[in-house]
Amino acid sequence: MIAVIDYGAGNLRSVEKAFGFLGCDTKVVTDAQELLSADGAVLPGVGAFGDSMDCLERSGLVGAIREFIGSGRPFLGICLGLQLLFEESEESPGRPGLGILKGKIRRIPAGDGLKIPHMGWNSLELRQSGGLYRDLPEHPYVYFVHSYYLHAEDPAIVSAQTQYGVTIDAAVRSGNLHAVQFHPEKSGRTGLKMLENFAAMVKDPSRV
Repeated sequence: MIAVIDYGAGNLRSVEKAFGFLGCDTKVVTDAQELLSADGAVLPGVGAFGDSMDCLERSGLVGAIREFIGSGRPFLGICLGLQLLFEESEESPGRPGLGILKGKIRRIPAGDGLKIPHMGWNSLELRQSGGLYRDLPEHPYVYFVHSYYLHAEDPAIVSAQTQYGVTIDAAVRSGNLHAVQFHPEKSGRTGLKMLENFAAMVKDPSRV
């Protein structure tokens, strides 16, 4: 079973619907026990960094998320769910993130006619193979909606990048932990393939 984490600040219904379309066994979870009983987990998210961290803490799920990731089971962060895994964001100065991975979330600089927030399709430059990207083309197109982007401290964890005025670390992978800035549930066949690949990792962790 794949747990879709509900902490009061996420795009969880569209994620749940996408997994359902793929025939995956999913469950929206709201407490630690439900999360820790799952085989895989997804942390979705939309909205402001600081407000979402407050919601996570009030939900009592922070410790369970850390424990789940530490267990080695497949975990996927989506959009703000990626950002929350890191240390801090320029969107909410002084408000720490989960700090599971090292790096900062920065505001996309305005200029050169670029619209903020960044909304639309961009191609990825894949820096890793397998995992989420199994059987995908070399430069897959995915859908973004964001005003802030990740600059990871360790380049080795960056699994995909894109360009939008700056180089954006669009996805990361650290062992069983995967996270993407874009929305696979809104990225057509390419995004569904990524979710299918994640579900395959949940079913067979050796594919991580």
